[in-house]
Amino acid sequence: MRRRQFLAIALAGAVATTTAACGETANTRARESRGDAATVLNVGMPNGPQTENHNPFLTTSSAASLGYRWQIYEPLMMWNPVRPAEPFKPWLATKAEWSPDYRSVTVTVRDNATWSDGKPVTAADVAFTYNLLKSNEALNIHAIPYASVTANGNQVTLAFSSPQFVNQQKIIAQVPIVPEHVWSGIKDPATSTNPNPVGSGAYTLKSFTPQTTTLAVRTGGYWQELPKVKELRYTSYTDNNAQTTALANGESEWSFVFIPNVQTVFVGKDPAHHKVWAPPVLGIHGLYINTTKKPFDNPALRRAMNMVINREDIFQQAEAGYFHPLVKSVTGLPSPAGDAYIAPEYKGQEHRVDVEGAKKVLTDAGFTYAGSTLRDPSGKPVTLTLTDPAGWSDYQTSLEIVKDNLSKIGIAATVEKANQDAWFRNVEEGRFDATFRWTNGGATPYDIYQTVMDGRLLKPVGKASPAGNFGRFDNAEATAALTAYANATDDAARTAALATLQKVFVEQVPMVPVGADNIGAAYSTRNWVGWPDDADAYGAAQPTQPNAADVVRRLRPANS
Repeated sequence: MRRRQFLAIALAGAVATTTAACGETANTRARESRGDAATVLNVGMPNGPQTENHNPFLTTSSAASLGYRWQIYEPLMMWNPVRPAEPFKPWLATKAEWSPDYRSVTVTVRDNATWSDGKPVTAADVAFTYNLLKSNEALNIHAIPYASVTANGNQVTLAFSSPQFVNQQKIIAQVPIVPEHVWSGIKDPATSTNPNPVGSGAYTLKSFTPQTTTLAVRTGGYWQELPKVKELRYTSYTDNNAQTTALANGESEWSFVFIPNVQTVFVGKDPAHHKVWAPPVLGIHGLYINTTKKPFDNPALRRAMNMVINREDIFQQAEAGYFHPLVKSVTGLPSPAGDAYIAPEYKGQEHRVDVEGAKKVLTDAGFTYAGSTLRDPSGKPVTLTLTDPAGWSDYQTSLEIVKDNLSKIGIAATVEKANQDAWFRNVEEGRFDATFRWTNGGATPYDIYQTVMDGRLLKPVGKASPAGNFGRFDNAEATAALTAYANATDDAARTAALATLQKVFVEQVPMVPVGADNIGAAYSTRNWVGWPDDADAYGAAQPTQPNAADVVRRLRPANS
């Protein structure tokens, strides 16, 4: 789950709960004693105590972990991942015009936006932001091949060394724009904690503690109507359980968190107001395998692991039968979003547990058994460590199921309950055996396969690869097919490239697909209404997504 940070510190959890309760009490007292509308929105994430870091570019910063970066900083356009084919919504840019070959895009910057320090937002600021990404690999997390960035009047033209059909939303809807007059003085933007953030968004930083970050709505100068939410309080709970408790008792009003027995422990506590919306998107999660480590560099071993992992058990026991919908296709593509993209040779082919078949795959590849212990072709017992952050309860349960599954073919696995920050670093640097993680999502399956198999993201072990290929999968055919898909000028060429990608994914198994991703939320309508739902799926509900600013903008007090 892309979104959580957990440290098992009971005291910190207690402090976090107390802090969040204050925000809810303020709303409740105002409404009950005077009939006033709510002014505070309590946002929660189960990410553990935070280290202050307001750098909007870093995925590991507190601003990204809790999601408040998108309330302070804004992208050029808004994109709806729930309905990815919808047109982009103008935001800091009034329009974006792509060239026919998708090698350039020209954006028109609105003329009525200002930074929170009162200075105007200009095309020069936008150009400066993209030049920061162009010249700093650590900030360019999507590995966009920027060729040039130029400003002319109120327009900025971004040119690329290859077509960017598949990266449109990453380029214009997922980059926080920063002010040149502030960031030009930052020596290293990849390590700066940005202690005094100046953004174009509707909110400014009011206070920070390891448990709670508070934002205040701007008093003026914002380019559109200010939100009705006057204060956003982001509380970071110790783990899923603490976050769920806070949601159930009203201390937290908005979160993205896995909730076991969701109807009983959350919705049923206040059926009129407690809501869960978990729309599936074209992204998946599953078990990444480090292909640089022997014997896991052998695709036969990875295929055998894939054959014994019980996805149905994981869905029902670990994901409460709702959170990550079961992925059945051998291609890893979720249904129904991915059905139209499945190659003819894999239509109708679904995963099924086959222990004896897996053992045959192994012995045919030179693996042997000493009793019930699997030995690799060199004679060594096959062991591995399965790792995920300690507080990610669904992933920890998933790992225990995988451990049991792998034991049936003689693999001795241990489960490591990791520190979240260390886990993020180790996964990005390729320092792990196997781990549950998600892929990127987008408008096509490209993002799924690119996250798992792109050789252009390949880094040596020890060097971070935040954009993907965490298992260091090195396959020239997959990389060529990804390039071909991205550069294709017609659907036929894209279809051919996707068929190749699916063949490599099925035969080489760089990652074991398990469930579909969702970009949803648990929220309360007791104080605030206007949330996205099936009736009005105007954007993702997850508070860490770029369009969280649009969600807050649409909220209205429940009694208004």
